[in-house]
Amino acid sequence: MKLYSLLLILNVLVVSVYSQTVKVVDETNLHVIENVYIYSGQKTSLTNKYGIADVSIFNKTDTISFQHSSFEEYIVSYTDLVKLKFVVKLSESVLNINEIVISANRWEQNKDEVPNKITTISAKQIAFSSPQTSADLLGLSNEVFIQKSQMGGGSPMIRGFATNRILIVVDGVRMNNAIYRSGNLQNVLSLDANAIENTEIIFGPGSIIYGSDAIGGVMGFHTLTPKISTTDKKYFASNILTRYSTANTEKTGHVDFNIGGKKWSSLTSFTFSNYDDLLMGNVGNDGYVRPEYVEHINGKDVVVSNSNKNKQVFSGYSQLNIMQKFRFRPSKKWDFNYAFHYSQLSNVPRYDRLIQYSNNKLKYAEWYYGPQKWMMNVFSVKFSDNKKFFDDAKLIVAYQNNEESRHDRKFGQSDIRERTEKVAALTVNLDFDKKLNNKIYVFYGGEFVTNLVNSFGQTRNKYTSEIIPSATRYPNGSTYSSYAGYLNLKYNINQKLTLNTGIRYSRVLINADFDTAFYKFPYNNININTGALNASLGMSYRPNNTWQLNVNASSGFRAPNIDDVGKVFDSEPGNVIVPNENLSSEYAYNIDVGVVKTINKRLKLDATVFYTILTNAMVRRDYTFNGQDSIMYDGEMSKVQALVNTDEAIVYGLQFGFYADIVSHLSFKTNITYVKGEDKDGYRLRHVPPVFGSAHLIFKAERIKIDLYSNYNAEISNSEMTPSELDKPHIYATDNNGDLFTPSWYTINIMSSYQINKFLSANFGVENILNKRYRPYSSGIVSPGRNFIFGLRAAF
Repeated sequence: MKLYSLLLILNVLVVSVYSQTVKVVDETNLHVIENVYIYSGQKTSLTNKYGIADVSIFNKTDTISFQHSSFEEYIVSYTDLVKLKFVVKLSESVLNINEIVISANRWEQNKDEVPNKITTISAKQIAFSSPQTSADLLGLSNEVFIQKSQMGGGSPMIRGFATNRILIVVDGVRMNNAIYRSGNLQNVLSLDANAIENTEIIFGPGSIIYGSDAIGGVMGFHTLTPKISTTDKKYFASNILTRYSTANTEKTGHVDFNIGGKKWSSLTSFTFSNYDDLLMGNVGNDGYVRPEYVEHINGKDVVVSNSNKNKQVFSGYSQLNIMQKFRFRPSKKWDFNYAFHYSQLSNVPRYDRLIQYSNNKLKYAEWYYGPQKWMMNVFSVKFSDNKKFFDDAKLIVAYQNNEESRHDRKFGQSDIRERTEKVAALTVNLDFDKKLNNKIYVFYGGEFVTNLVNSFGQTRNKYTSEIIPSATRYPNGSTYSSYAGYLNLKYNINQKLTLNTGIRYSRVLINADFDTAFYKFPYNNININTGALNASLGMSYRPNNTWQLNVNASSGFRAPNIDDVGKVFDSEPGNVIVPNENLSSEYAYNIDVGVVKTINKRLKLDATVFYTILTNAMVRRDYTFNGQDSIMYDGEMSKVQALVNTDEAIVYGLQFGFYADIVSHLSFKTNITYVKGEDKDGYRLRHVPPVFGSAHLIFKAERIKIDLYSNYNAEISNSEMTPSELDKPHIYATDNNGDLFTPSWYTINIMSSYQINKFLSANFGVENILNKRYRPYSSGIVSPGRNFIFGLRAAF
């Protein structure tokens, strides 16, 4: 035993004399940084997951460089490294060079080999900005426009497309279902912003990999991943967050914890948020204020004067999110995962309807969404081995349950109209990748999706609780199915040029049986069986380390879903949408041309121009029902409309970004997006936003980060407004001629974080410092006024 102890001590002394390690951390939050490339001449080293790297290969006369795609390069002499006690602190960069992306083809690859425009929102950016919801998280990109009909909402718009023309993907599973509508859609809110590891936004058609609906883009959310221990000890990590915001008295609490062994791990995440009524600013358009609202007092609807006209009464709600994951990795070849996701919102008042007037009186006494529930079970298995037909294979089987409901009662009436929808969705994905040689990579796979839609309708008397069956929103028992196969190829022709091309065939089947008890439809059934072939071809050219040129041509499609062909619903005051059995798929043909220029590793320009032709486009137009152009609906005569296929629509625009690490510790970045889109009749497309963008000045120092930034939107004049939006006078401003328009606006904001110690950090921010009163394009809710944000985060 004494001899063993002596040898052990001697070994430690030898290691201390002949080896030396360095630890690399982020200067603002003191977190270790993995995969930092350390070099001097031909000598190199790399930090591990603990931020540690061996630097014993370097000489005392060497000058050593530390490089990472997310941080500014740091150069230090070996002598100064000794003075730093072998601890290096890197400053975050806004350039993000040499990123790794997943969503482009479901497998990891270098971003500079992908011709698509992709924007990544990292976990670090999410933690710093502390968004209230996942919709606000997407807004952090400053390249996705967010519309909100109510505070409990957030409908993303990408390149003039939205709702069922853009795809939401969670851990490789499509979230879009058969009742995703063409109107503004709030389902992204079901995701927990505090449980997102990173988000990738693919701009332009993504139908080769993801199938129907991916016309405007794909939003790929990657949730927290269970981590396995790399030592003999159990791995434990935990994050605790609490946040408070003054504009809506937000109270959020979050906790997640990871326990891992050498072959297994478990991750649990829990978040609860409560929001009170939202306060708007007090500087701006007086037409946005809330002068009165409806209360039910002593069995009677009464209009009550609002004591604070900037308080958007009946806008608050609460939300619960739970996520549980288990991981089992018996060997390097096999990786098994199970995930359970659950989200539930409370009743969410539909604010834009509650401020709607009819005959100079508030139209509705009640209008709210019932609890929106989303549950997803996912089982996935990945097998990695050098086989003849694949190197990696991945199977994902997911089952989702969605429930949503709508409840409305007009002022002075006793009946509450209630409609509930439940969608059960099964998704199976099988994906493979294969490296044929050092230049050619193949990605291929298949997908199966099936949805069952149950829809219920009733009228409930508020006073007697008597229930009478009423018309459903969709045909009850409708089904939607999709089958597809795809093949994608990446060819690194040489070190400077990469070719990406692919093809996919999809088949979509819909069956809907109509109940004619309430409406005498001219048909009893709608049956659709349609297919689509999509292709893409793109090239990335890198003439040197400072230039990248991208060209990408792709096609996309969207097959009609149950909402398109089977819905009966009042789309806006005085109009009613009816089914159209003759609706067919729409197709998009897109070309992107992008350029990325890096200057002295401190400046980066990123510009993309795009042009999309949408053929057979589904748009809402005047229609007839049983030969009538107007019908009685919900007690009033309403103009009949339906989704129809027009010949063509075009969308084009520019996305531009400029990023600069001005000097050490100080950075600047700005983004601006311009989109133009119109149908063949010259009408602006509904989801084309105004010019919008942001500018950020970021200061970073040890333990501190401060972001002073501005967000802005340009004006949309009355002559540019789309006809459907002109039917919503209650949410738009009026110009000097009394015509509806969308005013321009800007905000000044500041966000900061301070790392108190290794485990504890604090966030403080002020949004809308100037207390502007503004409403983003097409939104029903007015944005927050001056909003103070306080957050405290602990990471163990």
